Amino acid sequence: MNFAFTDEQEELRKTVRAFLDAKSPEAAVREQMETERGFDPAVWSQMGEQMGLQGLAIPEQYGGSGFGFVELGVVLEEMGRALLCAPYFSTVVLAAGALLHSGDEEAKAAHLPGIAAGSTIATVAMTEPSGKWDEASVTMPATGSGRDFSLTGTKTFVIDGHVADLILVAARTPKGVSLFAVDKGAKGLVRTALPTMDQTRKQARLDFDGTPARLVGQEGKGWEILGTVLDLAAVALAAEQVGGAQKVLEMAVEYAKVRVQFGRPIGSFQAIKHKCADMLLEVESAKSAAYYGMWCAAEMNQELPSVASLAKAYCSEAYFHAAAENIQIHGGIGFTWEHPAHLYFKRAKSSELLFGDPTYHRELLARRIGI
Repeated sequence: MNFAFTDEQEELRKTVRAFLDAKSPEAAVREQMETERGFDPAVWSQMGEQMGLQGLAIPEQYGGSGFGFVELGVVLEEMGRALLCAPYFSTVVLAAGALLHSGDEEAKAAHLPGIAAGSTIATVAMTEPSGKWDEASVTMPATGSGRDFSLTGTKTFVIDGHVADLILVAARTPKGVSLFAVDKGAKGLVRTALPTMDQTRKQARLDFDGTPARLVGQEGKGWEILGTVLDLAAVALAAEQVGGAQKVLEMAVEYAKVRVQFGRPIGSFQAIKHKCADMLLEVESAKSAAYYGMWCAAEMNQELPSVASLAKAYCSEAYFHAAAENIQIHGGIGFTWEHPAHLYFKRAKSSELLFGDPTYHRELLARRIGI
């Protein structure tokens, strides 16, 4: 078992970082977070057509590159570092992940090539107004038979739901939770962008009123798909959180070196040294948890559920603590709108709550390992 990245994976990281340095600097992030759409279509097209990022972990038979979850994690780590404003997580991790694990060849062939090419933006609509992520909280009814159903109800906190071309919706039939594909222009679908604290990751409320939908996978087997996707999403988010945490650590250390008070750099003061040391310890530990999760996800082994919850809980707290300490080390300037520290702080807080907070995942971990 070797957790060191290969030369190819390190080259991928280097290439993606150079691309994001050029396409997602702070000015671009601030510009896109102010728009309702929330991303630059030109950059999104470049990511798909020139970089092949959307199809990275999609099998070659569906137009992708056929790489594994470790490579996807490397890309997400760099995107978290750059606070990229793009519907990548919702499209590639959630929607493509759901399709790949659905066992529905027809749905895969219909939707994955568009996702891989960057021409299709997709998402998964699971959460309802209760805001919970478990199976029992999926109550929206689906009526119909065969492959054709209709949906009525509300989904909320849907990542990039207002711009998605394809929406995979979790709803309940008499046989149980099932997964359905809905097109953006479907009858009875109303999409409303939600105000969010973290403006770099847009969310939407989706209202369905007799909206036509097509069954993906087997009826009543939807939670088997979604449960796996949520575990993979927790690991993917942990990788993204590690990228952001590493960035704020670097920001804090650099500022501590150059900011002078009482005739000496503030990094020479013991209080600041301790803060930086604690941040380093937590960030490195978070990397270990996230990287182990990426390996489990790539192998799809039995450890994935427990490691996913462990990584999500630890990386959430490490990122949030690092982002908060970064503001403290910067002092007054760190609290201003002009400084990027608050952008990472807000992303850290929203990511901490996404897919369940650390307390939820620790309880889940305890159940999964039989405590």
